[in-house]
Amino acid sequence: MRTRPTGRQLRLGVELRKLRERAGLTATEAGQLLGVKQNQISNTEAGRIGVSPERVRTLAHHYDCTDASLIDAIAGMTGERKRGWWEEYRQLLPAALLDMAELEHHATRLRTAVTVHIPGLFQTTEYAREIFRQAVPELPPPDVEHRVSFRIKRQAVLFRNPPTPQQVIIHEAALRMKFGGPEVTREQLKYLLTMSEQNHIAIHVIPFDAGTFAGSGQSIYYAEGPVPQLDTVNLDQSHGPVFLDAEAQLHKYRVLLDRLEATALTPEASQPFLHRILKDL
Repeated sequence: MRTRPTGRQLRLGVELRKLRERAGLTATEAGQLLGVKQNQISNTEAGRIGVSPERVRTLAHHYDCTDASLIDAIAGMTGERKRGWWEEYRQLLPAALLDMAELEHHATRLRTAVTVHIPGLFQTTEYAREIFRQAVPELPPPDVEHRVSFRIKRQAVLFRNPPTPQQVIIHEAALRMKFGGPEVTREQLKYLLTMSEQNHIAIHVIPFDAGTFAGSGQSIYYAEGPVPQLDTVNLDQSHGPVFLDAEAQLHKYRVLLDRLEATALTPEASQPFLHRILKDL
């Protein structure tokens, strides 16, 4: 039995529980259908024990689920047996940060909206280092470096073949914040401009002139799964990442991101806007 399930293992269990509850079955009743004890169903749904793709399909059949795309996507969550690169940080960083890397690794598309800082997947090393130096409570220098290297390694999803498509919505305030001083900011904006030229990356800027806009008080990180039901929202809090996956929450943040995109400049208009800010430094 696992000592600490990963975020993906926990999510697999949650989705199996949702299917069972929609079928109106208790864990005991589900166990009777499969010829297993109730605690095996409960442990599977809690992510404490693994489940095969075949068992997922059997459960879906007993739960009268006919959504083939959803069943395939859930079954696909069981097949990852190889340890991800993030596991080398298991004793060095909080588990929620490792769950973030695992989520990004499996996402089919990433959407993010930020107001006061550059998104993590687009930060330069020096910019990220400055962010972590401001942590409360203060991080020891070795911990800062562990987090910086982890953040940079996460960026591999933007360079693999095929790369993960990403939509980024950034407020002008984030572009003008001089984290680390003018030189760090200048290099950060140059890097952002370079990334904006990639076909799989769409960067939208919300200028100050846009005025008020939906979702202005928070950063949003939205990871799309193979089907919408397996999407995940991450809200970055001072105490660490918070993951949301309830259907109503997913709908709310999809709408928020759509409204933010409608408020922001197009990627084509955002590039010259970024150049003007860089020129002002």
